[in-house]
Amino acid sequence: MLVKTDDMEQKIFDPNGVGVANGAYFGLPFEPETAALVLISAPWDVTVSYGAGTTYAPDAIIEASTQLDFHEPLAAGVWQQGIATADADYTLQEESQRLRNDATKVIEHLENGGTTDDDYVVRKIRRVNEGCAAMNTSIRQQAAHWLADGKIVGLVGGDHSTPYGLIQALGEQHEKFGILHIDAHRDLRNAYEGFEFSHASIMYNVLRDIPQVERLVQVGVRDFCEQEATLAATDSRIVSFEDFALAAETFRGVTWDEQCRRIVDSLPEKVYISFDIDGLSMDNCPHTGTPVTGGLGFNQAVWLLNMVANSGRQIIGFDLVEVCPASEDRIDAIVGARMLWKLCNLTLKSNRP
Repeated sequence: MLVKTDDMEQKIFDPNGVGVANGAYFGLPFEPETAALVLISAPWDVTVSYGAGTTYAPDAIIEASTQLDFHEPLAAGVWQQGIATADADYTLQEESQRLRNDATKVIEHLENGGTTDDDYVVRKIRRVNEGCAAMNTSIRQQAAHWLADGKIVGLVGGDHSTPYGLIQALGEQHEKFGILHIDAHRDLRNAYEGFEFSHASIMYNVLRDIPQVERLVQVGVRDFCEQEATLAATDSRIVSFEDFALAAETFRGVTWDEQCRRIVDSLPEKVYISFDIDGLSMDNCPHTGTPVTGGLGFNQAVWLLNMVANSGRQIIGFDLVEVCPASEDRIDAIVGARMLWKLCNLTLKSNRP
C-alpha cells in the first residue's frame, strides 16, 4: 500500500507487517492534511477526584496501539481513508501537572470538612478554573482547525473534562446533534468541588452552554448523586439507560440487541459519542480514576456502537477518556487502544456516502 508521507516521497506501508512505533496512533503513516479522520490528544487530568494518571493516556494508548492488527470485520478497509495523529500540545500536560497540585490541596481540604469559600482554597480554585478554561480554548481551537479543513475529529483524553472544547467546536458547525454518553457516571454536577470545568461536570456544562446539543443519551450510568438523578429525570433532553435497569431487562430475557435498538432509536440523526472507559466493567479498566462495579462488556459496547453506525446516523465526532495506564499492568492501555480503533472505524463507516 502506497501512502503519501510528504511532498517529496512516497513510502510503502505494510498493514500486514510489524507495527511501527512512529509516534502515531496505531503506527499509521497518514498525515492530518490528507486523512479523513484526525485524532487530537488531550493529556490533562487536573480535577480528577480519586485516582490520577489519565494525563499519560494518549502516549500509553499510542504505544499499545502498535500491537493491533488492522483487519476490522465491522468496517472492512475504511481505515484506508486515513486515521491521522495531530501533534500533541504537551504544554497542556505541563500545565495539568502544575495545577494538579492546587486541585489536590482543594480536594483534601474539602474531604477534611472545609468549604470552597474558605480563604485557603479560594485562590487555588480560581487558578484551576482559569487553567481549565484555557485548556478548553486550546482544544476548541485545535478541533475547529481540523473541522474547517473538512476532517472528522476524535479526541483522546485525559480526563472527561477534555472534550468540552471539541463539542463546542462541533456546535459551531452543526445546527443540532445528540450525544451518546457511555459512562459509569452522569457527569451532571454543577462545578463539582468548586471546579467549574470538573471531569464530573462535563455534561452539565455541555447542556448549559451548547444549545445545539438536543439530546443526551446516557448508557451504563450507575454511580451518581440525588441532584444528578433529579436533573436527569426532569430535563427532557436527557434519556437514561441505567446500568442496573439494562441488567434487569437481561435477567428477564430481553436481548442486548433489543436494548441497543431502543438506545439507538432515542438518538437524533447526527451523533457525537463520548466514551468514558469506566462505562465498561472493571476488568477492562482496573486502574481508571473512579472505577465502579457493573458496567458493559467490551463486546456489548462495540455492538451498540456498530448499531449506531449501521442505523444511517452520522457519527460527527467522538472522545475516549479516563483511560489510566499503569506501569505494572498494561490492560487499560490495551483496552483503550482497541476501543479507540473501533470508534475510529465505525465513525468512518457512518460517514460513507
